[in-house]
Order: sequence, then C-alpha cells, then structure tokens
Amino acid sequence: MAMIFESPDGGETVYVREYGETTRVLYSESNKKKSLHSQLMESKLWGDIHRAAEHIPALQDALERVKVIYYLTDDYEERYGNRRKT
Repeated sequence: MAMIFESPDGGETVYVREYGETTRVLYSESNKKKSLHSQLMESKLWGDIHRAAEHIPALQDALERVKVIYYLTDDYEERYGNRRKT
C-alpha cells in the first residue's frame, strides 16, 4: 500500500499515513519544532512546580532560594536594572 507524507506547517513536522486512511503518525520534527516543544514543556513544568509549592513548604523555600540567586545575576540587572532605592 502507498504511504502519504503530509506536513501542515511547511516541513516543520511531517506525518505519514497509508493511502485511504485518516490516522497519521508523526514521522519527523525539525530542530526548531523540537526546541519549541521543549520550551513549552519546561514552561509547563515550572507552572506545575509553582502550583505544587502552594502546598509544599520545602518547595516554597527552594523557589525562594532560586529567586534570590536570579536577583543576584547579571541577567536580572540587564533586564530590570537595579531596583534598590538608595
């Protein structure tokens, strides 16, 4: 049977299905698409962590330590400047 390859997004993802069938399977993803997926999953994970921290004190403490470390980085200063009032 003939295989049909389809890409709904100009080649970023490619699906394959048998001719006459409607069910398709992911065949390949570009690095760009994989990167976006990874970023979305990482963002979801951080959201899950923040929600869980509302009920888990040790997780709340760990997140507070992460925030302090971030506030001390050059990246924070470049993005937001020095917010301390003198």
